[in-house]
Amino acid sequence: MRIRLDINNKAHRQRIKYVLGDFVMSSLAWFTYNIVRYQMGNVVGYDHLTSYLTSKIVLLGQIAFPLMMMVTYAFSGYYNEVCRKSRIQELLTTAASAGINTLLIFFVALINDVIGVRGSDYEMIFILWALLFGFVYIMRFIITNNAVKRIKSRRWTFPTLIIGSGAAAVAFADKLNKMRNSSGYDIKGFVNIPGENPVKGNPLPCYDLDEIKEVCEDEGIWELIVVPTRDDFHQTMGAINRLFALGLPIKVSPERFNMMQSQVRISDIYGEPLVNISRSSMSDSGKNIKRAIDIVVSIIALIVLIPVYAAVGITIKLTSPGPIFYLQRRVGFHNKPFNIIKFRSMVQNAEAAGKPQLSSDNDPRITPFGRFMRKYRIDELPQFWNVLKGDMSIVGPRPERKHYIDLITERVPAYALLHQVRPGITSMGMVKFGYAKNVDEMVERVKYDLMYLDNMSLLNDLKILIYTIKIVFTGRGM
Repeated sequence: MRIRLDINNKAHRQRIKYVLGDFVMSSLAWFTYNIVRYQMGNVVGYDHLTSYLTSKIVLLGQIAFPLMMMVTYAFSGYYNEVCRKSRIQELLTTAASAGINTLLIFFVALINDVIGVRGSDYEMIFILWALLFGFVYIMRFIITNNAVKRIKSRRWTFPTLIIGSGAAAVAFADKLNKMRNSSGYDIKGFVNIPGENPVKGNPLPCYDLDEIKEVCEDEGIWELIVVPTRDDFHQTMGAINRLFALGLPIKVSPERFNMMQSQVRISDIYGEPLVNISRSSMSDSGKNIKRAIDIVVSIIALIVLIPVYAAVGITIKLTSPGPIFYLQRRVGFHNKPFNIIKFRSMVQNAEAAGKPQLSSDNDPRITPFGRFMRKYRIDELPQFWNVLKGDMSIVGPRPERKHYIDLITERVPAYALLHQVRPGITSMGMVKFGYAKNVDEMVERVKYDLMYLDNMSLLNDLKILIYTIKIVFTGRGM
């Protein structure tokens, strides 16, 4: 556990370096820009540079604009992963962030400046971008380059488990250990995938899959690398499905996992190429913006819909005995269970026998008002609370119960990949297929959710929301 704390402390310190470095360099860039503006004659009303730099408006901007830039950096996803950074991605992210901040500053503070020559406007905008990019990137490059050197020289290592214990797993671990420039993986042992034969005489410990949670806690495991020896898709995906609950990066050797049915992101280029299947294809900036939208929209919805919640709650109470809300255990992000909340649309104790049951169009358990709610998806409205808590997103694959997940995974092993992302109130599967009445239909609907996973974007989320609104207003919910 001490190892895990040490690595977390390294990550925390590295993140602080980036944040402080960005703030200091953004402040210097803005200060330098004001000097350039004055020297180029684009500022009037001040006798000398000192009086301009110490004016109230400039001092206010010296505080406000660097803080505004920090918000852009945070949303860009730059601080999401701090220990292992792609220097090419760092260059592109810094350039894009500088561009966004330049436009924000221009429209907030500079657009009303009277400069006289329009060409000078473009010149000053380019100078501002160049200063923001140059100052910030230099500091980021220094910090990142220092981290890369530490990793390559094995001064920084990350405790890792190999999921697999056969010949391929042992050979892969040996290959990592013999690399001239380290990728940072400190192999602590192997985990046996059911059906594999562990290599005898291996000096590192070999654990059972049932032990993995305890091992990860004891050894402070940072990452998991899946290297199956047998091309058994069902067994491998079954093992991966259990790994999601650990909340750790799960990487796979591409040549050993060519049966993967989903797009994946290469996470290591300079070392051994690996694909990270614990992350969706959406960029870090997209994920941050998506989560921010989820929070803002859910807060607004929970406030604006108070009259609707009250009216629906009263109607449920008046039309059928039982509680207003219905809680059901579902499996969500990283295979972790949570209680989804709905307006109760069925009679009380609809599953009194204890066995999960799917509903159908003529299900006698559905109350008359419940049928109306399901038709217009009103029963789903309380789930904005799940979104605010972080259990769900507004758009994402629909969460299922473990009973049905096990049945679906037997037929579509790639279903396990859906646990890369938060489940949603609405999904591509729901708008393209609708409610499933049996496991066969659930399997068909999963194909749309896997398609969504491969094409996650804010634009596609918007399209799904538009389709959902259309379904609600046309009453095609059932």
